[in-house]
Amino acid sequence: MGMMLDMPYIMEQLVKLCTTPSPTGDTRRIMAGLKGEFESLGLACQLTNKGGLLATLPGKDDERQRVLSGHVDTLGAMVSEIKSSGRLKFVTLGGYMMQAVEGEHVTITTANGRAYTGTILTTKASSHVYGADAHKLERIPANMEVRLDEKVQSAADTKHLGISVGDFVSFDPRTEITPSGFVKSRHLDDKASVAVMLGVAKYYRENNLQPAATTHFFITNFEEVGHGASYGTPPKTTEFIAVDMGCIGNGLGGNEFSVSICAKDGGGPYDLGIRRRLTHLAEANNIPYAVDIFPFYGSDAGPALRAGNDIRTGLIGPGVDASHAHERTHQEALLATGRLLIAYLDAPEA
Repeated sequence: MGMMLDMPYIMEQLVKLCTTPSPTGDTRRIMAGLKGEFESLGLACQLTNKGGLLATLPGKDDERQRVLSGHVDTLGAMVSEIKSSGRLKFVTLGGYMMQAVEGEHVTITTANGRAYTGTILTTKASSHVYGADAHKLERIPANMEVRLDEKVQSAADTKHLGISVGDFVSFDPRTEITPSGFVKSRHLDDKASVAVMLGVAKYYRENNLQPAATTHFFITNFEEVGHGASYGTPPKTTEFIAVDMGCIGNGLGGNEFSVSICAKDGGGPYDLGIRRRLTHLAEANNIPYAVDIFPFYGSDAGPALRAGNDIRTGLIGPGVDASHAHERTHQEALLATGRLLIAYLDAPEA
């Protein structure tokens, strides 16, 4: 691979994606931006009826096509009740622990286009007031609330602002790139992978290269609730690679400096031929990688298969620490993921 991925571009796109709110169900703004970005790279784009994006890179083989799938919908919340105090109860969008969002700054977006800030707290947040009860309080949705940064003392006050049940709540991503090359931010699942996919598309276009097969970058918007890629896989697709974060933790080989190749997740094993090909390509190109099993995990490959697509699937992605909490990865993992994607796209189907 003589030519290189444009890492400054990937990092720029990652910051832009992470700092654009896109909780599951409210993704139109980020999709419009992505469509414009892929089109600026010269890829033809189309939006599915439910808001997913397909950006197509023509390849040498147009009959056996490939999909690289990533998602930009993120964890978030939705207002479920306006309390008599004027504070907000909420329900979760996606799966996360309350401990992971306690103390987080949030933005509530209303139907009339207003945005209000607030903070997620327990209902007994002050240790000075509640003492031991504050420490022992179970961190469950019933014991959490959003404190609004507005002068509200009643439900009527809050409703007067235009806030209502069903309004989306997005978390402050706190995106930061450190001098040591780490990226810490919420929503690296899966905006880190989507930024890499943009970098891969740029690599092919600016070097006037074609992948071995026509490739669709499929950006989905309902992955966190399980049906992102249930519709939209182009009919000529034979191979579908979910590009989603790799998990890091006890018993796992992945880390923040390599690309994870998933052998099996909660939906079952990935295609063995594709997995072995990916492993071989990583070794042949000296790309740092780990093969792992993620038992409490699903990707867009699952709904794509359950929808009846006759496809073989794989899953790769940069190693991300503290997934579904305050996440972190390193630029080396993004580079490894991009390099493996290019090696895969350059190789003809076996």
